[in-house]
Amino acid sequence: MVCEVNLITQKRLLEILEKSEGNDKASFYCDILLSLLIVLNLIAISLESVVHIGQAYERFFFVFEMFSVIVFGIEYLLRIWASAASSSSKWKGPLAKRLEYIFSFTGLVDLIAILPSILSIFVGSVDLRWLRVLRMVRLLKISHYSSALEDLVSAIKHESGSFTAAMYLLVLALFFSSSALYLVESDVQPEKFSSIPETMWWSIITLTTVGYGDASPVTALGKVIAAITALMGVMTVALLTGIVANAFANQVQRRNSIFEAEIVHALADGEISEEEAAKIEALRKRYDLSDEHAKAVIEIMTDRMKK
Repeated sequence: MVCEVNLITQKRLLEILEKSEGNDKASFYCDILLSLLIVLNLIAISLESVVHIGQAYERFFFVFEMFSVIVFGIEYLLRIWASAASSSSKWKGPLAKRLEYIFSFTGLVDLIAILPSILSIFVGSVDLRWLRVLRMVRLLKISHYSSALEDLVSAIKHESGSFTAAMYLLVLALFFSSSALYLVESDVQPEKFSSIPETMWWSIITLTTVGYGDASPVTALGKVIAAITALMGVMTVALLTGIVANAFANQVQRRNSIFEAEIVHALADGEISEEEAAKIEALRKRYDLSDEHAKAVIEIMTDRMKK
């Protein structure tokens, strides 16, 4: 009985802590408050780096940091406890599910979000610049409420062959342009193009079409190499952009196909059981599909199966 109550409590807590779904007001307000705290942390960390502001409001920043660490720390511990009720986990035991969260990307982000400040209390002398940079990791906590970062990594992974080929062309262009310009410009401008690694800075800036202007060729042949490098940069960057955009489109289509296949499988016997409905709901949340979209797909698939 106690175990059942704990499981229900854990499941409800997990629903509140995760991205809000439907009309769950508790989850919605929790998302808003935690997202707002993350944004305020980023603003505070940035302002704290301004010397006169950091000195004038040092006590305020310290109190706000301690408050944030306490809130994020409680959230982290609650997520560990509630993860035992996760329906999307591939593991069955509560301990295995908790370990899966702890060592997951979001779990490590949640830990790193509080660890630097806790260590600074016990260690004492810590470089504040490094501490601020590590605290910026809190921005990644937004991944709890948005699947954008996960979608990007997954999209690139599925198009890894094309992406690797485009990166190979970019690296090839980098080394070609650096070597060629070093050969032509090193005698004329030894202070700017003293070596191939030094020239790579100019190549990267030119290939990405940024063009700071701190170093530029002065010889006729050097200008020709610069023009070719700029053209190669436009083509390779456009190629990479196209690959990522196409990967995103394919991923959306792939997820819809998997979701539809799961519904077709569930409707094979003419109706969707509670267990099948739970699987479909878990898949919907995993793929970040709206409730309206899922219902529309189920209705369409149901009509097709009847025909």
